[in-house]
Amino acid sequence: MKTFLKILLVAVLLIIAIKISPFLFVGAFAGLVVAAVLGVVGISLLAGLAAVLLSLTVALSPIWIPILIAVCIVSLCRKNDPATPAAPVITT
Repeated sequence: MKTFLKILLVAVLLIIAIKISPFLFVGAFAGLVVAAVLGVVGISLLAGLAAVLLSLTVALSPIWIPILIAVCIVSLCRKNDPATPAAPVITT
């Protein structure tokens, strides 16, 4: 008797799912359209941000390029002292 009720329940659920499927399709399609629009807006915002960052980099290059050159020269001329080696560990 339990098997018959399980089969009947599955059949009822399938009929309900088939009846509701057009509404689910419309909802899923609307969600897909919204996601596509938000994706396009997000990509255009990222492109605009990249353009602003590139223009700032180019505009400030007279400041940061000489500083970068000075830092590189100092790091090349600086004497690098090797770190003191750790004491050897003797294991028996």
